Amino acid sequence: MPLELVTIPCLADNYAYLLHDAETGETALVDVPEPGPIAAVLAEKAWHLTHILLTHHHWDHVDGLAGLLADHPAKVIGAEADAHRLPKLDVSVAEGDSLTLCGETVQVMDVSGHTIGHLAFYFPSSCYVFTADSLMALGCGRLFEGTPEQMYDSLTKLAALPPETLICSGHEYTQSNANFARTIDPGNTALMSRIEHVDQARAKGEPTVPSLLSEELSTNPFLRCDDPAVRAQVGMIDADAAAVFAEIRTRKDNF
Repeated sequence: MPLELVTIPCLADNYAYLLHDAETGETALVDVPEPGPIAAVLAEKAWHLTHILLTHHHWDHVDGLAGLLADHPAKVIGAEADAHRLPKLDVSVAEGDSLTLCGETVQVMDVSGHTIGHLAFYFPSSCYVFTADSLMALGCGRLFEGTPEQMYDSLTKLAALPPETLICSGHEYTQSNANFARTIDPGNTALMSRIEHVDQARAKGEPTVPSLLSEELSTNPFLRCDDPAVRAQVGMIDADAAAVFAEIRTRKDNF
């Protein structure tokens, strides 16, 4: 039985995530954009927060931490490589480390690209991976610090997870990502169908994340750099997949 998962809208377009294990009573949080909405869910559910996982140092993922800890003390876990610019950590982790949280083993993945030291947290038993601003619904994060090669390697790692994995990303960017994706993969019928569903969900005010990895593999242009149709669309039939990724990312930056 997967852990109970709650997706919490924060700020203008961020998401935080709560995970709860009824058996152990543990509750983990991924990222803290602001304290209020998270505290409200904890109160509504009567859950006791035990752990906080930080994916990267950007303000819109960590600025709510001090306010939340004031009333909900918990162990803070983040990247050893990013400790100098994260809030104070209780536990520092790196690529290949594993944790036991909420009764499950959690695998730590380095997914640098958006930032250096960006982590993803993979819960294989529940089939959840928390990717924040690395792999996103129909997109990937802008490369503020890393190289295209680093981000492509990170996305390749995530793409190799089981297709039924739920991608829990950090922002509601799916509609804007979809508008770009159709310029890269216009003949993709799965993409066009997905865009319809995304538009319907947003019209109702519903989140479009988490998303299934299988859906990302079939519709996200940043995971389709080997696809002949995508290569033809960007005029790079014989190029290395990482070079195709770099071209698509540059186009998205200028879209």
